[in-house]
Amino acid sequence: MSAITPAPSQSKQPPPASRHTTSTIVLACLGVFVSYLPVVGVSVALPVMQQALDASTAGLQWITDAFILPTAALLLTCGMIGDLYGRKKAYLGGLALFCLGCLVCLTADSVVQVCVGQALTGIGTAALLPSTLGLISHVCPDPHRRARAIALWTASLGLGLTLGPLINGVIVEHASWRWIFLPSLVMGVVTVVAGAVVLKDSRAERERHLDIPGQLLAVVAITGLVYGVIEGGSAGWGSAQVVIAFLAAAFGLLAFVLVELRSPCPMLDMRLFKSPAFSGAALVMALTLFAQVGLVFALSEFFGLVHHASTLDIAIRLIAINGFTVVLGPLVGRLMNWTSPGLLLVTGLVVGGIGALLVNLFHASTGTGEAALVIGVLGIGIALAMAPITTIAMNSLPHQLAGTAGAANSALRQIGSALGPAVFGVILTNRTLDSLPGHLAQSGLNAADQGQVNGIVSNVGIQAGAFLHLKTPQTTGQALSAYGASFSDALHTCALVGGIGMLVAAVIAFVLIGVRSRPEHSAERTAETVTHPAGAAGATAAGEVS
Repeated sequence: MSAITPAPSQSKQPPPASRHTTSTIVLACLGVFVSYLPVVGVSVALPVMQQALDASTAGLQWITDAFILPTAALLLTCGMIGDLYGRKKAYLGGLALFCLGCLVCLTADSVVQVCVGQALTGIGTAALLPSTLGLISHVCPDPHRRARAIALWTASLGLGLTLGPLINGVIVEHASWRWIFLPSLVMGVVTVVAGAVVLKDSRAERERHLDIPGQLLAVVAITGLVYGVIEGGSAGWGSAQVVIAFLAAAFGLLAFVLVELRSPCPMLDMRLFKSPAFSGAALVMALTLFAQVGLVFALSEFFGLVHHASTLDIAIRLIAINGFTVVLGPLVGRLMNWTSPGLLLVTGLVVGGIGALLVNLFHASTGTGEAALVIGVLGIGIALAMAPITTIAMNSLPHQLAGTAGAANSALRQIGSALGPAVFGVILTNRTLDSLPGHLAQSGLNAADQGQVNGIVSNVGIQAGAFLHLKTPQTTGQALSAYGASFSDALHTCALVGGIGMLVAAVIAFVLIGVRSRPEHSAERTAETVTHPAGAAGATAAGEVS
């Protein structure tokens, strides 16, 4: 079987988009924008929420991951529900749950209630992400038009991530932190009404059934892994609950793969991973979001606890991480039609990895200008990578599996996003505690004051910067200086992990996806893999799946 060659450059252009196509794309973008408004917005408000709710470091990690965990665990099932019962229904139901979660958070007075609200918004987002991509793919069968639409979708997601912190920063400056959930609630209600009136439903062309065993095992695997990472940092890696959590995650993952291989209608068809483009995009998505969301968590804590920046100041400093995705989104969409998405992806990952490694330059006295420059490099890299990852993943599957493609792509996005704050939170706590005694020894404090500072940080965690008040202003300043240096060491370790992660993702993209391939052609071959696995296996072995 000969390899499929790219279409000639003089191929016929698709007809202009209809009004229905345009409105569907707009509502899909609006849905993902609304669902991502609180994601980073909540992260930059964590220092304020910690003081108001008396939350521990683990509690802050759970506030973040309470949103991400159900999103990651339920995405594949929600994608299947949308394919089976209608993507419009999944879209509207997801928005309704999202609004309910915002309402719960808006009335919260404890960490537990915030986590419950975050979980509800996460379930709603799990329905929104695959349904929006499925709606776009249904009205944009042409690969080039779909690439531009996905670039707009990615830019809308980035816009939510960018404006959320700014809006929340302004709110926290003038009102209680609870009101940060009100804009998302209002816009969610408006979007539900508009979607109910404008959208037309669509389903997958092939017959599908819910995969209940696969869904339950996915929840066990993902929840066990994230729980083990978060609790391992506080309870100890050898503690019973952490060991049980990791064993449950390993068992759940193995059982999930075995069940999906034997299921007549799997939630995630494992044969799709025979496509190097699909596999590469999945791995790259997880690694990139792990580094991005983890660094946002670490930098938010660093700016708030070491630089004592307000929520609005933190949002302004971090705006470039997601802001460039919005600014460069239309350009990236055009570039994907002029050059290989794989080339853009590898370039973006390398630039982003360099930007993450440059965070090693940050210290307690780093100025806003220097911080903005480094974060800008990271943001440009992420902007160049995000749309190509999604486009490659979507186009590597046949058109009728749009919901599955969107769900798998978003599931890996959320798994990486869940592990980011979990792992980086553990690094921040452990590395700060490890390096603090050395910095205290060089601070000029006497032994009694050093012991007092060590005790406060050990008991309170990385939020101890707000509680370091010793007998005199001089000794308090020395203690804060040692704490800031220790926290900077921890941030540098996070930057190293994030930077290496993005550079490893660049290598994976180069090997599995390549910089010359035209991913829209892989959909035809993947369709053969799904419908005729035996015949497609030979093509895959021959390296013909692009």
